[in-house]
Amino acid sequence: MERAELDELHFITPIANLPSICTHGILSHNGIRKLGLTHTSVAMTEVQDIRKGVTVPGTGKPLHDYANLYICARNPMLYKRKNEHRALCVLRVSCDVLDIPGTVVTDGNAAAKEYSRFEPCPEGLSCVDRSRTFARDWRDPVLPVFWRKRSQKCAEVLVPSSVPPKHLLGAYVSGDEAAEVFNSHKTGLAVTIDPDFFFLRGF
Repeated sequence: MERAELDELHFITPIANLPSICTHGILSHNGIRKLGLTHTSVAMTEVQDIRKGVTVPGTGKPLHDYANLYICARNPMLYKRKNEHRALCVLRVSCDVLDIPGTVVTDGNAAAKEYSRFEPCPEGLSCVDRSRTFARDWRDPVLPVFWRKRSQKCAEVLVPSSVPPKHLLGAYVSGDEAAEVFNSHKTGLAVTIDPDFFFLRGF
């Protein structure tokens, strides 16, 4: 993947977190804890337990010190939360974050450290398989291929500490109900209704 092929990055979050995000930005796991903030999380506990033990190669820093964005949020993570779509949004984030010093890109799920590459941004985007990261369907009858495709759908951009609010471009929601709740927070961010993004029309 080349930078010119990337229009935006994504962050999956409960709509209820918007006021905090618009004030503090998208924070790392450890950043949320240090500020004593209460965020509702979409992350699965077992995955967070794995991520807690991951150190980002070449940096010596724990993965939980990075705000993690997806290159494409229409991925297995969002699919697992599809029944919660009315309470969720996907924030659109400017690719300018790729120029924040210390930012890292992965070619797959960062929790799978032994299988994913970690490269410095922005040149590290070249390690990302664009066709698999943006594929509509990652299923495959061959199990090892399925695992690899599923990981590549979750390619990440890891930003040290936080993504400042100025980099937020807007958001996707699944329907009118979610849009109404989103707009009630008066963030000033443009919201786009896209049920297909949230798998409401299947793969």
